[in-house]
Amino acid sequence: MNRQRLRLGERAIESAIFAGGVAAIVIVGLIMFFLFREGLPLFGNTSAAGFFFGKKWQPSSEPPQFGLLPNLWGSFLVTLGAAVIAVPLGVGTAVYIRYIAPRRLAGFLKGFVELMGAVPSVAVGFVGAVALSPLIKDFLHLDTGKSAIVGSVLLAFLAIPTITTIAEDAMSMVPKEYFQGSVALGATYWQTIYRVLIPAARPGIVAAIMLGLGRAIGETMVVIMVTGNAGLLPDHGVWHAFTHSVRTITGTIGAEALEVAQGEPHYQALFMLGVVLLLITVAFNSLAVTALGRTRRTART
Repeated sequence: MNRQRLRLGERAIESAIFAGGVAAIVIVGLIMFFLFREGLPLFGNTSAAGFFFGKKWQPSSEPPQFGLLPNLWGSFLVTLGAAVIAVPLGVGTAVYIRYIAPRRLAGFLKGFVELMGAVPSVAVGFVGAVALSPLIKDFLHLDTGKSAIVGSVLLAFLAIPTITTIAEDAMSMVPKEYFQGSVALGATYWQTIYRVLIPAARPGIVAAIMLGLGRAIGETMVVIMVTGNAGLLPDHGVWHAFTHSVRTITGTIGAEALEVAQGEPHYQALFMLGVVLLLITVAFNSLAVTALGRTRRTART
């Protein structure tokens, strides 16, 4: 009887997990269907080339212009800045927690980093708008503190917990024999970390970076609050663009979605922005899943 109950319980749990997985796939599929259904009619009024290669986002002009490039450029710029900050800090923190810090300190730091990931993005954006933007404005002598560089710093803060946690998990999956063999061959502890352990965990580290940047590129509240939301393409170099206002895909959707009537070209253009953002996120996640699969295969061998 006890064994039968255990088997029934296991089957019930397996069925629940299977149903949850199927439900998740169906929900994602419905979201994709809804985005395409609402966005594709845009091309009945606006050419695909005008949307994908358009240089201006001016819904209120006559005729309205729905150019993707200013939004895509803003998203790329703040994500690039976040990557420059978050990748070395996140990976470096993971290396320190896994290989260098004493056990008690490592446990504390890991918990603290995970707690950082629980901070609401709206709170991060508020602190950035009130404290960080004026500070960077005075330090760099800018006309306004709302700029791409502020958005990059805050997105890096949001991405670091993801990068650190997943990278540290990937490093923990590297077999201990790698360390023992390297030391036995005469390598120092630092040489073993740099030349053996980190390369062995590289696919997982790449996955961590991809997921962290996916979090950054999909963030909405922070970029709305601190980037200025000016949809302009650069004309004075990358640094000039970093120190001035930009508009991201998520920022445009968040700022304008509640101001349009259903079925209008503006409404459809916002959904097409959602389609583009979805495709970018899927690409990031696909790279991350592939890299994680390589890490697991390395750990098994």
